[in-house]
Amino acid sequence: MDIATQITTVLAANGVTRVWGIPGDSLNGFTDAIRTNDDIAWMHVRHEEAAAFAAGADAQVSGGLGVCAGSCGPGNLHLINGLFDANRSRLPVLAIAAQIPTAEIGSTYFQETHPERLFLDCSVFCETVTNASQMPRLLEIAMRTAIEKRGVAVLVLAGDVLLSEAADAKRVTAIRPTRSAIVPSPEELADAAAILSSGRRVTILAGAGVEGAHDEVIRLADTLGAPIVHALRGKEHIEWDNPFDVGMTGLLGFASGYRAMESCDVLLMLGTDFPYQQFYPPKAKIIQVDERGEQLGRRVPLTLGLHGTVRDTALALLDRLERTGHRHHLDDALDHYAKTRRSLDELATPGAGAIHPQYLTRVIDELAAEDAVFVPDVGSPVTWAARYLRTNGRRRLIGSFAHGTMANALPQALGAQAVDRSRQVIALSGDGGLAMLLGELLTISQLELPVNVVVYNNSSLNFVELEMKAAGFVNFGTSLTNPDFAALARALGLHGIRVERADDVRGAIQEALAHDGPTLVDAVVERQELSLPPSIEAAQAKGFALYALRTVMSGRGDELIDLAKANLRQLF
Repeated sequence: MDIATQITTVLAANGVTRVWGIPGDSLNGFTDAIRTNDDIAWMHVRHEEAAAFAAGADAQVSGGLGVCAGSCGPGNLHLINGLFDANRSRLPVLAIAAQIPTAEIGSTYFQETHPERLFLDCSVFCETVTNASQMPRLLEIAMRTAIEKRGVAVLVLAGDVLLSEAADAKRVTAIRPTRSAIVPSPEELADAAAILSSGRRVTILAGAGVEGAHDEVIRLADTLGAPIVHALRGKEHIEWDNPFDVGMTGLLGFASGYRAMESCDVLLMLGTDFPYQQFYPPKAKIIQVDERGEQLGRRVPLTLGLHGTVRDTALALLDRLERTGHRHHLDDALDHYAKTRRSLDELATPGAGAIHPQYLTRVIDELAAEDAVFVPDVGSPVTWAARYLRTNGRRRLIGSFAHGTMANALPQALGAQAVDRSRQVIALSGDGGLAMLLGELLTISQLELPVNVVVYNNSSLNFVELEMKAAGFVNFGTSLTNPDFAALARALGLHGIRVERADDVRGAIQEALAHDGPTLVDAVVERQELSLPPSIEAAQAKGFALYALRTVMSGRGDELIDLAKANLRQLF
């Protein structure tokens, strides 16, 4: 048995059934080992960046280990953006990075890079196999580290090492993930309970760390009389069946979530690393609970930091708290949320012809399956997804929510769909994001993955335009000359539908979701649609004024008129 075969044998024993990548000469031993292993499929993509994104989504939806591979030099270098995303999203991914022939390392040989250095910033483990005697032990350590630290592990192997004879061919170890309950000390819990009990206006901010703790957090909110604001990555875990939900805050959020945090006197952060310091309450006492102690106090000064898993800490706190009779803050936040929700829903209407992206997203939400996986692109699609897609405990909402890269939706949809081909997966792609990794439409077709792609086609880098306006810049360099994406999709083997009028949106989405196979809906949406944050700072207001003045002076006043017309319904 050679090292390449040993790797595939160990991967299969650990439940890995897919490896994402592109073949290359330095990977030949590895891909040939996959060819002869009936338990593992080679998932051939068109760009290694997509392979890393797909492996991350594969891990997120399956709950297992995602695996990708890249050949030496440029091949594995292309993995890096997708690996950064997986590592920041805390997804267990193993990357096999091939290297040039061992004898040539250090000689500036053709395609030479140093993966053991390049991947350090986007991994929790990165080591080079130089000798067969290191295997499979180093592979086991890599997998264990990826699983336990929930991040990327990179194993670097030269092509000749992959083909060398295994020193310990009989060793096959299955890695079982551990499950730990982390509870703060009794003294810390007593301090936390005292702070929470003294508060008259307690608000909970829930992030991705509330996964698996839905019911406990709801009980805690009821006991504290606390509205629950969620960060984007917490949406799928806490928004549903939640009578205390008041929506999101942050740049993608809306007014009710912002107000519930801004007006509180105690903020309880549960499993969140919410990054925007300007959205934290300026005078409140703040308690943060996180299973990673190094996260505590990273974003805002704390009154108390608690190292613990959310579910177990919530249960421990409930034993020390009495149900409060102070419900005014909660009632006020819920009332404000109801008004805000009505205002948002009023924007998601068909209109007089033009397709508003809010309406498109609402229709997708209404027609999608109860266990659909939604994958929005970073930019305006993720804004509409955050505001108009409903979760229910079975639906998934995944994306590049921590790394924030363009072009994530399509390749992540590949990984999600490969886990379960019978499950509905919907990529909400921006036209800029889709074009960046357009070749992955070929991957969908070649792998026969029934992904549904909905393109928010506004012929622009829309979110970048909004950022320019807020900073006072005239839009420049953001226009996109797009093809008919539906016609292009049909040429690539997908069922393509183009829709340009609001009246046709529902029928187009129904047709796409009913089709047996991959689809693409090219929806031409309103370009001048502001996705305003819940709180406008003075600098942003000044920026919009400067943008208006400079736009008029540059002779592009028609653009300003179009913007005003498109947003009168939002502003008034």
